[in-house]
Amino acid sequence: MPAPDLIPIAREPGYRTDTIGRYADGQFYAAVHGARGDDDHEPDMGRERIRWYAYLHLFDADGRHRRSEISLIGVAPTLRGELGEQAERRLTALLDQLPDRQFTDIAIRPFHMLYDGVTFGLINESDVERGDWVELYPDGLGFSEPWDGLYST
Repeated sequence: MPAPDLIPIAREPGYRTDTIGRYADGQFYAAVHGARGDDDHEPDMGRERIRWYAYLHLFDADGRHRRSEISLIGVAPTLRGELGEQAERRLTALLDQLPDRQFTDIAIRPFHMLYDGVTFGLINESDVERGDWVELYPDGLGFSEPWDGLYST
């Protein structure tokens, strides 16, 4: 079964899709995640070049990407201490701007954007080897049949 136009994403409280849902003007996906630049292919055994971002993707009710708000929190091997606290504050501020927010499952259409040299988006990567597959970046969440909103990492 080919990837559907709308990709369901199930909310998992307390885990990777905890901060997704609906608000007065549509749907949202918010998260904090680390990534390396798309052109950074050098070994990084200590993860010293991980860039940590807090971001909010906004979609209309039909799952079309409207806009994204992305903030670089810092560069560090892990998200601990003050850096982690700063990321949580930024994520909270992003979520607090959403009127009538409720955390729940969403269904969105693929989209792609580049910010600070890092790919953000829900990208259809279906091919013969992998089969029908859609990947969320930079989160590293993969969606496939039975298209029930559950993901692989």
